[in-house]
Amino acid sequence: MKDILVVKLSAIGDVIHALPVSYAIKETFPEARLTWVVEPPAYDILRDNPYIDEILIFEKKKFKSLGGFFENVGPFKKKIQAHSYDAALDLQGLFKSASIAYLSNAPVRLGTCNMREMSDKVSRPVVGPHANGHIVERYLDVARELGCKVNKVVFPMVVSDRDADIAKKVMAQCGANMENPYMVFAIGANWPNKRWPAKYFAELSDWLYDKGIIPVIIGGGAVDEATAGEINSYVEIPPINLVGKTSLKQLAYVIQNAKAVIGGDTGPVHLSAGIGTKTVMLMGPTDANRNGPYGQLENAIEADHDCKYCWKRACPKGEDCLAKISVKQVIEKLEKLL
Repeated sequence: MKDILVVKLSAIGDVIHALPVSYAIKETFPEARLTWVVEPPAYDILRDNPYIDEILIFEKKKFKSLGGFFENVGPFKKKIQAHSYDAALDLQGLFKSASIAYLSNAPVRLGTCNMREMSDKVSRPVVGPHANGHIVERYLDVARELGCKVNKVVFPMVVSDRDADIAKKVMAQCGANMENPYMVFAIGANWPNKRWPAKYFAELSDWLYDKGIIPVIIGGGAVDEATAGEINSYVEIPPINLVGKTSLKQLAYVIQNAKAVIGGDTGPVHLSAGIGTKTVMLMGPTDANRNGPYGQLENAIEADHDCKYCWKRACPKGEDCLAKISVKQVIEKLEKLL
């Protein structure tokens, strides 16, 4: 294999789950040229990855209108076909990713075990030994089918000295020295039912301060800013608030140096598990077997609902899904970890 294309678009957490594929490919085919197609929000995750030779940006919003499609498909096709690929791996398994794999003209096109939207007509689904296991292993099954050895699972995440320095300065501006022990609260998630209640985070924040550990809130966007404000309304001492203040790489540095990370099934929490930080993931609509903290599944806490694993973005019953997970349960888990 001399030239390989990986297509993995979508959310930040999904791209993090696929990172080990880049290492697996270069571990087996060190001379191969690896190109990765990604959407803009996740670009920073791949930047400086020593196992990826080229990153192509797919801006989905430019293709939504008919006029936009005809205006942009030509230049994008030219970028894709600038190389003659031996293989294309569609780790997304949707129509948009299948279209990109098709444009590659690769003679070998492989996809995941659960492909949708007719993507299985473009790339051959790989039903490997982990088809019912963790999503990281499902992606690696595709690499294995390509011939990759996968002797070890590595999440490549390179943080530059500049990003590390900025992260330290941002923390200092917000009132904390990174040399002191701290824990990270990932308060947001794309799905409303993947978010732990603000009041619970506040109670945990007060407990950490009593233990001499600084709570640090991370997130982005208006919803997370509102949640941070709600947490502050409940606490005795406000936690350090980094919501919207760091890039992904700067956030990675903050997470890398934390004593632990607590949050729902969301990108920063998956990043934490991937880079080896102790990670407590709070889960309800999704299950730990597939989406839990990779390598730390014992640190997942699942809500005690009969309807858990529903895989729905919002609860049809109108319940606060993760409210079933008590602060006491999280504290007990943290005490075991630390």
